[in-house]
Amino acid sequence: MSGGLDHIVHAVGDLDAAAELYGRLGFSVGARNRHPWGTHNRVIQLAGSYLELLTVAEPELIPAHQPGSFSFGAFNRDFLAARQGLSMLALAGAGAADADRFRAAGIGDFSVFDFERNAVRPDGTSAKLAFSLAFAVDARAPDSGFFTCQHHHPENFWNPAFQRHPNTATRIAAVLLVADNPADHRAFLASFVGEDAIQVDIAGVTVPLARGAIEVMDPAAFASRFGVASPDLARGARIAGLRFAASDFAAAVTALKQGGIEAQMRMGRIVVGPETGIGATLVFELTGG
Repeated sequence: MSGGLDHIVHAVGDLDAAAELYGRLGFSVGARNRHPWGTHNRVIQLAGSYLELLTVAEPELIPAHQPGSFSFGAFNRDFLAARQGLSMLALAGAGAADADRFRAAGIGDFSVFDFERNAVRPDGTSAKLAFSLAFAVDARAPDSGFFTCQHHHPENFWNPAFQRHPNTATRIAAVLLVADNPADHRAFLASFVGEDAIQVDIAGVTVPLARGAIEVMDPAAFASRFGVASPDLARGARIAGLRFAASDFAAAVTALKQGGIEAQMRMGRIVVGPETGIGATLVFELTGG
C-alpha cells in the first residue's frame, strides 16, 4: 500500500484572507513562508499530512516549464488565472525513485525538484527544511497536479503543537476528485501510487492509502453525497474537496458556528461548500468516517 497522503495544495488569490477563513473553520494556521520561485504559503498540519494554502506573490520569479522540468510555480499561476481551489495532490515520496517509476510508467518525464528553506520554530529559532518533489501528469486532468514529496528533515517540519485544532480535525480522511468517467483515471492512479489495489464500483474509484484515500466520483455522485455542485470539468477531472476526520463532532460544529461559517448537515457530515471554501468543498466527519 502507498505511503499515503502528504499534502494538498489550496491555491488562492489572497493568502492572508484564506488563512483567516481557515481560522474561522477552526484550524490553527501557520505563519507565511516564502518560496524562492515566487509562491508563498501558509501550512495547516494534521497527523501525517497537511494542507498548503498557496498564492503567487512574486510572479516575476516564477520559472517557465521546460522539457524535463515541471514548474510548480507556473502550474499554480496558470491554475489561479482561471479559478481558486484545490490545485495539487502530493503523496509521501521517495524522490528520484519516484521520478524513475513515473518515467517508466509513462506518466512523467521530469527531473526531481530539490529545494530547501528555513522554518521558524515557536521559540523563534530557525530550522532547516528540505524536500524532493517528483511530478506526474494525468492527461485527462490537466488542471489537477500530482506529485510525491520526500521530507529530508521531517523532525524539523512536523510539530504536534501545530496539529491541535479547535474543530478537533485530526487527519485528511480522503481527497475527493470529480471526473465524468472515474474509471478512466484508474490506470493513472495505479501508476501514481505504485500499485493496483484500487476499488472500482458504481460509486466510482477508491484508492486506499496507508494514510487517507483518494476517491474519484462522477458529478451526480458528488452532488448527491455532498449536496454541492461539481466543479467545471470542461478540461478534465478536478480535485474538488477534502474529507477531514474530527475526534469530536460537536466541537467541530461549535467551531464552525463560532467562526460564522455557512455549512450544511449532509448524511451525518458537515459540508462547507466551494462558495465559502474558496473553490473547495470541505467536509467534516467523525474519526473513522
